[in-house]
Amino acid sequence: MRAFFAPRQTTFYQRRANTVRAVLMKQDSVASSPSAIALLPLLLFLALFVGAGLWYQSQGTAMAFYQVSAPVAILPAIALAIALAHGRLSQRIDTFIRGIGDPTIITMVLIYLLAGAFASVAKAVGGVDATVNFGLSYIPPTLVLPGLFLITAFVATAMGTSMGTIAAIAPIAVGLSNATELPMLLTIGTVVGGAMFGDNLSIISDTTIAATRTQGVKMRDKFRMNLLIALPAAAVALIWLYFSGTTAQITAPGDYELIRVLPYIVVLVLAVSGVNVLLVLFIGILLAGAVGLGLQPDYSIGALSKDIYAGYTSMQEILILSLMIGGLGALMRAGGGLAWLGQRIDRISQIGSRGKPGRKTGELGISTAVALTNVCTANNTVAILLTGHLAKDMAERYGVDPRRSASLLDIYSCTVQGLLPYGAQILLASSLAKVSPLALAGSIHYCWLLGISALASIFTGFYKGRPRPAQR
Repeated sequence: MRAFFAPRQTTFYQRRANTVRAVLMKQDSVASSPSAIALLPLLLFLALFVGAGLWYQSQGTAMAFYQVSAPVAILPAIALAIALAHGRLSQRIDTFIRGIGDPTIITMVLIYLLAGAFASVAKAVGGVDATVNFGLSYIPPTLVLPGLFLITAFVATAMGTSMGTIAAIAPIAVGLSNATELPMLLTIGTVVGGAMFGDNLSIISDTTIAATRTQGVKMRDKFRMNLLIALPAAAVALIWLYFSGTTAQITAPGDYELIRVLPYIVVLVLAVSGVNVLLVLFIGILLAGAVGLGLQPDYSIGALSKDIYAGYTSMQEILILSLMIGGLGALMRAGGGLAWLGQRIDRISQIGSRGKPGRKTGELGISTAVALTNVCTANNTVAILLTGHLAKDMAERYGVDPRRSASLLDIYSCTVQGLLPYGAQILLASSLAKVSPLALAGSIHYCWLLGISALASIFTGFYKGRPRPAQR
């Protein structure tokens, strides 16, 4: 057990760096001819998913965006992607299956299952109510939202993963929303925003490692560059949340037993300590179950088993969608869709510079490339890896500081990832809160503010820097 709880030291960074290096080598070994047609399946999926929701909404249908579920809307897109792919049918299907079986996708699926189980068991044994009442006993109502953002941001920065953070804190946020009568979308959006803040800044985040390795810069330099943009966005978000939370209504916090809060405390402590998120959630399930078995006479092993399974089934939709998106992304990548996207952006940037390469043109090109690639892949780390070489080349041609290009890659991948209704973070949060992913995307204020802050820094030249030679 000692190995599981060992502090985050060099070996942890090496493991993540080796993973990133392996993915980079894998991407380099796959050469696809650029093709715009390969992106059509994604456009079809978005048209069906978003279009159906908008149509039902115009008809006044309740729960409009749930009438056609995303896992069903993506099926025609997958069929089109397979039809457009090259090679024998068996090869096309193999590409799709390899995308489904990507380690990143499988890890997300396991997180979904364990997060759902932990949330279900903790709620059944009274953990959510106890945690909410405990928090409301000490936090003023007007500071509930800012406090929730800061706690989430701290945990995500320490963990280096937005998914694990959302899985741990979103159930508490749901309870806070119900107890304070704050809008559920606003409360859950606060958690997602804080999680993306940490994902963007953490030095052990996959996105940080990918961005610094592809641009050849040190993590601390990229961190300082990010901080200049993220802090103003976070400050404005906190002010916004403070005024948005003034409507919180709390009659009187209910009674609570601290032992019922224990599973959440242990989960947060282990997460901040650097323990693997899957192990953290598994321990949380066992501890929550033990609390229920010890304190509730009518709670049995059978009831615990049913609660765990109920948590699994609550994640069914996002689990299936994540697998399907992984396969669809692999088909589009193999078909040259992402290569075409990068090529077009690079060409537009060259035309926009009119023969006079400039920093602003390069930074806009880098930001656009990673943002659009993230839209296509729904994975911010993969988006950085796919556009890393293009970004490095553009940074050299347009005189962009490598630290700056690494920062923009991370910022815009996290900004887009935190706003994608079919991205893992919003899907997980919306499933735990039982809200529409499309509606939730509009309530994640920090991600919108981060994107605006970065864009303002590009146009104003807030930080130009002097290009440094890349680290070899």
